[in-house]
Amino acid sequence: DAIAGASTSDPFSLPTEGIGSGVIFDANGWILTNHHVVEGSDKLTVKLKDGRELDGAVYGVDTLTDLAIVKVEGSSLPSTKIGDSSTIRVGQLAIAIGSPLGTYTNTVTSGIISALGRSITVQSGRINNLIQTDAAINPGNSGGPLLDASGTVVGINTAVAGSAQGIGFAIPIN
Repeated sequence: DAIAGASTSDPFSLPTEGIGSGVIFDANGWILTNHHVVEGSDKLTVKLKDGRELDGAVYGVDTLTDLAIVKVEGSSLPSTKIGDSSTIRVGQLAIAIGSPLGTYTNTVTSGIISALGRSITVQSGRINNLIQTDAAINPGNSGGPLLDASGTVVGINTAVAGSAQGIGFAIPIN
């Protein structure tokens, strides 16, 4: 699901508003995303795959892990199953879902778990114990799920290596 995304009729232009993705982890409207996706937002719009747009509010943030909880009003919303990131291994299938560039909603990419326990430096500091994957992660995928082969969430996509291609990072769901 897209969070804080702006729509545009030109597929080659980037939205002027913040863009990102998220995971509905509870059918009553609880969404997990990245802190950097919602940071500084005064209004959040959550766009569901079925076309509905819901107003969202930031419920809580954790700047150390770059995670945020967003709440929308609703019930019986489509939600996903949370997995166990302690069971993943290097070489396993990795599936990333998100809305890259805020334009290509519900994009699915695949790759492998390339490494575990990575650390990166970001604008707000350092994030540790990340999952590295070569599944394509682009701006707008932040906050979206990293899934294992059974379709359960094992991570939250958060960053890419800017000086390389095919190096993405996710926060372990545990």
